[in-house]
Amino acid sequence: MAQNSRKINMADVARRAGVSMATASRALNNENGVAESTRRRVLAVAEELSYVVSPEASRLAGGATGRVAVVVPHISRWFFATLLEGLEAVLRAADLDVLLYHVDGIEDRHDFFHRLPARRKVDAVVVLAFPVAEEEQRRLELMGVTIIAAGGQHAPYPNVCIDDETAGRQAMDHLIFLGHRRIAMIAAVDPDQPGELAPPGRSNAYYAALRDAGIPSDEQLVATVNWGGAEGADAMARLLSQREPPTAVYAHSDEVALGAVRTLRRAGLRIPEDMSVTGIDDHPLAELTDLTTVRQPVRQQGELAGRMLLNILRGEETDHDVVVPTQLVIRGSTAPPRS
Repeated sequence: MAQNSRKINMADVARRAGVSMATASRALNNENGVAESTRRRVLAVAEELSYVVSPEASRLAGGATGRVAVVVPHISRWFFATLLEGLEAVLRAADLDVLLYHVDGIEDRHDFFHRLPARRKVDAVVVLAFPVAEEEQRRLELMGVTIIAAGGQHAPYPNVCIDDETAGRQAMDHLIFLGHRRIAMIAAVDPDQPGELAPPGRSNAYYAALRDAGIPSDEQLVATVNWGGAEGADAMARLLSQREPPTAVYAHSDEVALGAVRTLRRAGLRIPEDMSVTGIDDHPLAELTDLTTVRQPVRQQGELAGRMLLNILRGEETDHDVVVPTQLVIRGSTAPPRS
Protein backbone atom coordinates (compact mmCIF):
# COMPACT_ATOMS: atom_id res chain seq x y z
CA MET A 1 0.00 0.00 0.00
CA ALA A 2 1.28 3.47 -0.89
CA GLN A 3 2.45 5.60 1.99
CA ASN A 4 1.03 9.01 2.77
CA SER A 5 2.50 11.37 0.13
CA ARG A 6 3.13 14.13 2.73
CA LYS A 7 5.63 11.89 4.53
CA ILE A 8 7.56 10.95 1.40
CA ASN A 9 10.43 12.94 -0.03
CA MET A 10 12.82 12.52 -2.92
CA ALA A 11 15.39 10.82 -0.70
CA ASP A 12 12.88 8.04 -0.04
CA VAL A 13 12.32 7.57 -3.76
CA ALA A 14 16.06 7.57 -4.48
CA ARG A 15 16.76 5.07 -1.71
CA ARG A 16 13.99 2.68 -2.77
CA ALA A 17 15.07 2.90 -6.44
CA GLY A 18 18.76 2.42 -5.56
CA VAL A 19 19.93 5.66 -7.21
CA SER A 20 21.40 8.96 -6.08
CA MET A 21 19.29 12.00 -5.26
CA ALA A 22 20.59 13.73 -8.39
CA THR A 23 19.59 10.81 -10.61
CA ALA A 24 16.15 10.60 -8.99
CA SER A 25 15.64 14.31 -9.57
CA ARG A 26 16.63 14.09 -13.24
CA ALA A 27 14.39 11.07 -13.79
CA LEU A 28 11.37 12.68 -12.13
CA ASN A 29 11.86 15.87 -14.15
CA ASN A 30 12.37 13.99 -17.44
CA GLU A 31 15.85 15.47 -17.90
CA ASN A 32 18.65 14.05 -20.02
CA GLY A 33 21.46 11.91 -18.67
CA VAL A 34 19.35 9.09 -17.21
CA ALA A 35 19.11 5.62 -18.73
CA GLU A 36 15.56 4.76 -19.79
CA SER A 37 15.48 1.67 -17.58
CA THR A 38 16.56 3.78 -14.59
CA ARG A 39 13.97 6.43 -15.39
CA ARG A 40 11.24 3.79 -15.50
CA ARG A 41 12.39 2.34 -12.18
CA VAL A 42 12.37 5.73 -10.47
CA LEU A 43 8.94 6.60 -11.85
CA ALA A 44 7.60 3.21 -10.76
CA VAL A 45 8.86 3.80 -7.21
CA ALA A 46 7.38 7.31 -7.18
CA GLU A 47 4.07 5.82 -8.30
CA GLU A 48 4.25 3.10 -5.63
CA LEU A 49 4.91 5.65 -2.90
CA SER A 50 2.41 8.19 -4.30
CA TYR A 51 5.30 10.65 -4.28
CA VAL A 52 4.42 14.21 -5.25
CA VAL A 53 7.11 16.74 -6.10
CA SER A 54 6.79 19.32 -3.37
CA PRO A 55 5.67 22.68 -4.78
CA GLU A 56 7.70 24.40 -2.06
CA ALA A 57 10.85 22.55 -3.07
CA SER A 58 10.49 23.64 -6.67
CA ARG A 59 9.54 27.26 -6.18
CA LEU A 60 11.94 30.08 -6.86
CA ALA A 61 12.61 32.93 -4.48
CA GLY A 62 9.61 34.78 -5.95
CA GLY A 63 7.33 32.11 -4.52
CA ALA A 64 6.09 30.37 -7.70
CA THR A 65 7.29 28.18 -10.55
CA GLY A 66 5.77 30.49 -13.16
CA ARG A 67 4.32 27.50 -15.05
CA VAL A 68 0.78 26.30 -15.71
CA ALA A 69 -0.08 22.89 -17.15
CA VAL A 70 -2.91 22.89 -19.70
CA VAL A 71 -4.52 19.56 -20.59
CA VAL A 72 -6.44 19.42 -23.87
CA PRO A 73 -7.89 16.45 -25.80
CA HIS A 74 -7.65 18.03 -29.27
CA ILE A 75 -5.55 20.90 -30.62
CA SER A 76 -6.46 20.75 -34.32
CA ARG A 77 -10.19 21.37 -33.80
CA TRP A 78 -11.45 24.94 -33.96
CA PHE A 79 -13.20 24.94 -30.56
CA PHE A 80 -10.22 23.68 -28.55
CA ALA A 81 -7.67 25.81 -30.40
CA THR A 82 -9.74 28.97 -29.88
CA LEU A 83 -10.32 28.18 -26.20
CA LEU A 84 -6.58 27.60 -25.72
CA GLU A 85 -5.76 30.82 -27.58
CA GLY A 86 -7.82 32.92 -25.16
CA LEU A 87 -6.40 31.19 -22.09
CA GLU A 88 -2.78 31.38 -23.25
CA ALA A 89 -3.04 35.10 -24.10
CA VAL A 90 -4.08 35.98 -20.54
CA LEU A 91 -1.46 33.74 -18.90
CA ARG A 92 1.31 35.00 -21.21
CA ALA A 93 0.44 38.62 -20.36
CA ALA A 94 0.92 37.67 -16.69
CA ASP A 95 4.39 36.20 -17.46
CA LEU A 96 3.27 32.63 -16.89
CA ASP A 97 4.58 29.84 -19.11
CA VAL A 98 2.10 27.30 -20.47
CA LEU A 99 3.03 23.60 -20.58
CA LEU A 100 0.64 22.00 -23.07
CA TYR A 101 -0.35 18.35 -22.62
CA HIS A 102 -2.18 16.89 -25.61
CA VAL A 103 -4.13 13.78 -24.55
CA ASP A 104 -5.59 12.77 -27.91
CA GLY A 105 -6.93 9.27 -27.37
CA ILE A 106 -7.54 6.89 -24.51
CA GLU A 107 -3.96 5.55 -24.32
CA ASP A 108 -2.42 9.04 -24.25
CA ARG A 109 -4.89 10.08 -21.60
CA HIS A 110 -4.20 7.05 -19.40
CA ASP A 111 -0.42 7.56 -19.69
CA PHE A 112 -0.68 11.26 -18.87
CA PHE A 113 -2.71 10.82 -15.70
CA HIS A 114 -0.61 7.82 -14.62
CA ARG A 115 2.62 9.85 -14.74
CA LEU A 116 1.22 13.25 -13.81
CA PRO A 117 1.92 13.70 -10.06
CA ALA A 118 5.68 13.16 -10.24
CA ARG A 119 6.54 14.46 -13.69
CA ARG A 120 6.27 18.27 -13.54
CA LYS A 121 6.40 21.21 -11.17
CA VAL A 122 3.63 23.70 -11.92
CA ASP A 123 1.53 26.21 -10.04
CA ALA A 124 -1.78 25.08 -11.52
CA VAL A 125 -3.52 22.73 -13.95
CA VAL A 126 -6.20 23.84 -16.42
CA VAL A 127 -8.39 21.13 -17.94
CA LEU A 128 -9.93 22.14 -21.28
CA ALA A 129 -13.30 20.76 -22.33
CA PHE A 130 -13.37 17.13 -21.37
CA PRO A 131 -14.88 15.24 -18.44
CA VAL A 132 -12.44 14.14 -15.75
CA ALA A 133 -13.15 10.68 -14.32
CA GLU A 134 -12.98 10.06 -10.58
CA GLU A 135 -9.63 8.25 -10.76
CA GLU A 136 -8.22 11.06 -12.90
CA GLN A 137 -9.44 13.59 -10.34
CA ARG A 138 -7.51 11.75 -7.65
CA ARG A 139 -4.36 11.81 -9.78
CA LEU A 140 -4.73 15.56 -10.36
CA GLU A 141 -5.32 16.26 -6.68
CA LEU A 142 -2.11 14.43 -5.74
CA MET A 143 -0.24 17.39 -7.23
CA GLY A 144 -1.54 19.68 -4.49
CA VAL A 145 -1.97 22.66 -6.84
CA THR A 146 -4.87 24.77 -8.11
CA ILE A 147 -7.07 23.02 -10.69
CA ILE A 148 -9.66 24.76 -12.87
CA ALA A 149 -11.64 23.80 -15.97
CA ALA A 150 -12.90 25.65 -19.02
CA GLY A 151 -15.19 24.92 -21.94
CA GLY A 152 -17.36 22.30 -20.26
CA GLN A 153 -16.46 19.60 -17.73
CA HIS A 154 -17.86 17.15 -15.24
CA ALA A 155 -15.66 17.62 -12.18
CA PRO A 156 -15.90 19.74 -9.01
CA TYR A 157 -13.37 22.40 -10.04
CA PRO A 158 -13.79 26.15 -10.52
CA ASN A 159 -14.89 26.43 -14.14
CA VAL A 160 -16.00 28.60 -17.03
CA CYS A 161 -18.54 27.19 -19.48
CA ILE A 162 -21.88 27.69 -21.22
CA ASP A 163 -25.19 26.15 -20.16
CA ASP A 164 -25.58 23.41 -22.77
CA GLU A 165 -29.26 22.90 -22.02
CA THR A 166 -30.01 26.60 -22.46
CA ALA A 167 -28.13 26.59 -25.77
CA GLY A 168 -30.06 23.55 -26.94
CA ARG A 169 -33.38 25.12 -25.96
CA GLN A 170 -32.56 28.25 -27.93
CA ALA A 171 -32.09 26.12 -31.06
CA MET A 172 -35.10 23.87 -30.44
CA ASP A 173 -37.48 26.65 -29.41
CA HIS A 174 -36.59 28.50 -32.63
CA LEU A 175 -37.56 25.48 -34.76
CA ILE A 176 -40.78 24.96 -32.82
CA PHE A 177 -41.65 28.66 -33.08
CA LEU A 178 -41.30 28.37 -36.86
CA GLY A 179 -43.96 25.65 -36.79
CA HIS A 180 -41.91 22.45 -37.05
CA ARG A 181 -43.36 19.42 -35.32
CA ARG A 182 -41.27 16.60 -36.77
CA ILE A 183 -37.79 17.58 -35.60
CA ALA A 184 -34.77 15.25 -35.66
CA MET A 185 -31.74 15.45 -33.39
CA ILE A 186 -28.21 14.45 -34.40
CA ALA A 187 -26.38 13.89 -31.12
CA ALA A 188 -22.57 13.73 -31.17
CA VAL A 189 -20.06 11.92 -28.94
CA ASP A 190 -16.26 12.11 -28.78
CA PRO A 191 -14.86 8.60 -29.46
CA ASP A 192 -11.42 9.57 -28.15
CA GLN A 193 -12.62 10.03 -24.58
CA PRO A 194 -13.41 6.96 -22.43
CA GLY A 195 -17.04 6.56 -21.42
CA GLU A 196 -17.99 9.73 -23.27
CA LEU A 197 -21.69 10.35 -23.88
CA ALA A 198 -23.45 12.95 -25.95
CA PRO A 199 -23.49 16.28 -24.04
CA PRO A 200 -26.44 15.61 -21.70
CA GLY A 201 -27.57 19.23 -21.61
CA ARG A 202 -27.96 19.43 -25.38
CA SER A 203 -29.88 16.15 -25.48
CA ASN A 204 -32.02 17.10 -22.48
CA ALA A 205 -32.96 20.33 -24.25
CA TYR A 206 -34.36 18.37 -27.21
CA TYR A 207 -36.72 16.27 -25.14
CA ALA A 208 -37.71 19.13 -22.83
CA ALA A 209 -38.58 21.41 -25.75
CA LEU A 210 -40.75 18.74 -27.38
CA ARG A 211 -42.47 17.99 -24.09
CA ASP A 212 -43.19 21.63 -23.33
CA ALA A 213 -44.66 22.08 -26.82
CA GLY A 214 -46.85 18.99 -26.50
CA ILE A 215 -44.99 17.17 -29.28
CA PRO A 216 -44.48 13.42 -28.77
CA SER A 217 -40.83 12.34 -29.02
CA ASP A 218 -39.92 9.71 -31.60
CA GLU A 219 -36.64 7.83 -31.09
CA GLN A 220 -36.50 7.14 -34.84
CA LEU A 221 -35.77 10.85 -35.19
CA VAL A 222 -32.70 10.64 -32.92
CA ALA A 223 -29.32 9.67 -34.42
CA THR A 224 -26.19 9.44 -32.26
CA VAL A 225 -22.84 9.56 -34.06
CA ASN A 226 -19.19 10.34 -33.44
CA TRP A 227 -18.31 14.03 -33.51
CA GLY A 228 -17.56 15.24 -37.04
CA GLY A 229 -18.91 16.45 -40.37
CA ALA A 230 -18.77 13.11 -42.20
CA GLU A 231 -20.61 11.48 -39.30
CA GLY A 232 -23.30 14.17 -39.46
CA ALA A 233 -23.70 13.46 -43.17
CA ASP A 234 -24.20 9.75 -42.50
CA ALA A 235 -26.75 10.46 -39.76
CA MET A 236 -28.74 12.70 -42.11
CA ALA A 237 -28.80 9.95 -44.73
CA ARG A 238 -30.33 7.57 -42.16
CA LEU A 239 -32.95 10.13 -41.19
CA LEU A 240 -33.89 10.67 -44.84
CA SER A 241 -34.41 6.93 -45.33
CA GLN A 242 -37.49 6.98 -43.10
CA ARG A 243 -40.96 6.80 -44.60
CA GLU A 244 -41.76 10.16 -43.03
CA PRO A 245 -38.53 12.18 -42.79
CA PRO A 246 -38.24 15.15 -40.43
CA THR A 247 -38.89 18.72 -41.55
CA ALA A 248 -36.10 20.12 -39.37
CA VAL A 249 -32.81 18.94 -37.85
CA TYR A 250 -31.21 20.05 -34.61
CA ALA A 251 -27.50 19.10 -34.48
CA HIS A 252 -25.27 19.18 -31.39
CA SER A 253 -22.58 21.16 -33.23
CA ASP A 254 -22.08 23.18 -36.39
CA GLU A 255 -19.64 20.64 -37.84
CA VAL A 256 -22.28 17.93 -37.51
CA ALA A 257 -24.95 20.26 -38.91
CA LEU A 258 -22.83 21.11 -41.95
CA GLY A 259 -22.36 17.40 -42.63
CA ALA A 260 -26.15 17.06 -42.63
CA VAL A 261 -26.38 19.97 -45.07
CA ARG A 262 -24.07 18.15 -47.49
CA THR A 263 -26.32 15.09 -47.55
CA LEU A 264 -29.44 17.19 -48.04
CA ARG A 265 -27.94 19.03 -51.00
CA ARG A 266 -26.74 15.81 -52.59
CA ALA A 267 -30.27 14.46 -52.20
CA GLY A 268 -31.60 17.44 -54.14
CA LEU A 269 -33.39 18.97 -51.16
CA ARG A 270 -33.52 22.70 -50.66
CA ILE A 271 -32.48 24.39 -47.42
CA PRO A 272 -34.57 25.76 -45.76
CA GLU A 273 -37.55 25.21 -48.11
CA ASP A 274 -37.52 21.40 -47.76
CA MET A 275 -35.54 21.06 -44.53
CA SER A 276 -34.42 23.44 -41.79
CA VAL A 277 -31.06 22.85 -40.10
CA THR A 278 -29.55 24.40 -36.98
CA GLY A 279 -26.41 23.73 -34.96
CA ILE A 280 -24.60 25.04 -31.89
CA ASP A 281 -21.26 26.91 -31.49
CA ASP A 282 -21.14 29.49 -34.32
CA HIS A 283 -18.12 27.89 -35.96
CA PRO A 284 -16.39 30.26 -38.46
CA LEU A 285 -17.88 28.18 -41.29
CA ALA A 286 -21.41 28.75 -39.98
CA GLU A 287 -21.48 32.36 -41.17
CA LEU A 288 -19.89 31.48 -44.52
CA THR A 289 -22.51 28.78 -45.15
CA ASP A 290 -25.44 30.83 -43.77
CA LEU A 291 -26.14 28.29 -41.03
CA THR A 292 -28.54 29.17 -38.22
CA THR A 293 -26.82 28.36 -34.94
CA VAL A 294 -26.43 29.20 -31.26
CA ARG A 295 -23.30 31.25 -30.66
CA GLN A 296 -21.02 30.55 -27.73
CA PRO A 297 -18.09 32.93 -27.08
CA VAL A 298 -15.26 30.38 -27.13
CA ARG A 299 -12.23 32.65 -26.87
CA GLN A 300 -13.92 34.61 -24.07
CA GLN A 301 -14.29 31.40 -22.05
CA GLY A 302 -10.54 30.84 -22.30
CA GLU A 303 -9.82 34.43 -21.29
CA LEU A 304 -12.19 34.26 -18.32
CA ALA A 305 -10.59 31.00 -17.18
CA GLY A 306 -7.17 32.66 -17.34
CA ARG A 307 -8.32 35.59 -15.21
CA MET A 308 -10.02 33.24 -12.75
CA LEU A 309 -6.77 31.30 -12.37
CA LEU A 310 -4.71 34.46 -11.82
CA ASN A 311 -7.11 35.63 -9.11
CA ILE A 312 -6.88 32.29 -7.32
CA LEU A 313 -3.08 32.20 -7.50
CA ARG A 314 -2.92 35.73 -6.11
CA GLY A 315 -5.29 34.88 -3.28
CA GLU A 316 -7.91 37.30 -4.59
CA GLU A 317 -11.67 36.72 -4.53
CA THR A 318 -13.17 35.33 -7.73
CA ASP A 319 -16.31 33.64 -9.00
CA HIS A 320 -15.68 29.89 -9.06
CA ASP A 321 -18.50 28.96 -11.44
CA VAL A 322 -18.92 31.26 -14.44
CA VAL A 323 -21.64 30.54 -17.01
CA VAL A 324 -21.18 32.51 -20.21
CA PRO A 325 -24.41 33.39 -22.07
CA THR A 326 -25.21 32.03 -25.53
CA GLN A 327 -27.14 33.69 -28.36
CA LEU A 328 -29.39 32.40 -31.15
CA VAL A 329 -28.08 33.57 -34.53
CA ILE A 330 -30.76 33.27 -37.23
CA ARG A 331 -29.43 32.84 -40.75
CA GLY A 332 -30.71 31.27 -43.95
CA SER A 333 -30.87 27.59 -43.01
CA THR A 334 -34.14 27.74 -41.08
CA ALA A 335 -37.70 28.68 -42.14
CA PRO A 336 -41.30 27.55 -41.49
CA PRO A 337 -42.11 24.09 -42.84
CA ARG A 338 -43.90 23.71 -46.16
CA SER A 339 -47.68 23.66 -45.91
